[in-house]
Amino acid sequence: MKVGGRAYRSIWVENEEVHIIDQRWLPHEFRVATLSTLEDFQTAIRDMWVRGAPLIGATAAWGVAQAMMRDASDSHLNEVSEALLETRPTAVNLRWALDEMQTTLKALPESERADSARRKAAAICDEDVEINRMIGEHGLALIKEIAADKGDEPVNVLTHCNAGWIATVDWGTATSPIYQAHDAGIPVHVFVDETRPRNQGAQLTAWELGEHGVSHDLIVDNAGGHLMQHGEVDLVITGTDRTTAAGDVCNKIGTYLKALAAHDNGVPFYVALPSPTIDWTLQDGLSGVPIEERNEREVTHVQGRLPDGSIGDILISPNRTGARNPAFDVTPARLVTGLITERGVSEASAKGLAAMFPDRVCA
Repeated sequence: MKVGGRAYRSIWVENEEVHIIDQRWLPHEFRVATLSTLEDFQTAIRDMWVRGAPLIGATAAWGVAQAMMRDASDSHLNEVSEALLETRPTAVNLRWALDEMQTTLKALPESERADSARRKAAAICDEDVEINRMIGEHGLALIKEIAADKGDEPVNVLTHCNAGWIATVDWGTATSPIYQAHDAGIPVHVFVDETRPRNQGAQLTAWELGEHGVSHDLIVDNAGGHLMQHGEVDLVITGTDRTTAAGDVCNKIGTYLKALAAHDNGVPFYVALPSPTIDWTLQDGLSGVPIEERNEREVTHVQGRLPDGSIGDILISPNRTGARNPAFDVTPARLVTGLITERGVSEASAKGLAAMFPDRVCA
């Protein structure tokens, strides 16, 4: 996708150096960071320089690749993989990407691992781009159906958090159908949840939609239900950080409430689901998904541009008030209209996912 007219991926390699868009400063400043050491990759994932399940996995893969250039031994490979796995507990793509790297590299002699690791990390990134492009094609069909009934009126999509290209290597998951509809000339309008506490909707989704020229309005998190009650939302599309083999969806905190509002108002609720985000070992999302609890400062402070032009944090609560900050929640499969995957739209159930991915189901 484009920033200022120039095409970017969210992670790329130039002259054997790994570069990322440092998302902490968006939308106020566009900064690129270079990741070299294991500590760089750990910090980038843990402190959300990069975020979004697919991009976290891609970043971890490149972290392994860079580490193999220094030491390609089994012990170092295990050490690096364990260190990266501990950075974020909820998104399953992180574990998936590390498993992919380990499976590839441990079958090779140490002398071949550095080059193979770089090829494998690049392949994981390319695969993510193609997966998200195909999610967009299948989601586009849903938007076209609604557009056919609405005539010249725009199709109104509500999103939560950021499941855009900046959360993947390119295209995004929930945004891929939106971008493809926009590029095809279909009028589409996006209601962007601010997504407290880190405001990924306000800071990232709104920024990237604006860069691409997609019509959108930023709304507070609690406005979605009201808009649905008044018939202003045609469908909801969110992303996911981990989806169980039975179709329960773990995504950014607040997704469950959007699903409840959509269910109550007869609004289709879809989840854009790259297959590496499916946890085939897990059936029950409510009891099985580890929910990351992040620093309370994300709740008590907000980041923005200060009057002097600098970017900083502002305290919005009393000094002595504590905060809880669960980063994700689980939406039961019964509330999900469908899962938009790279292979098509699946029913949110064990049967539906097994039929869509018979080659992936765990024995």
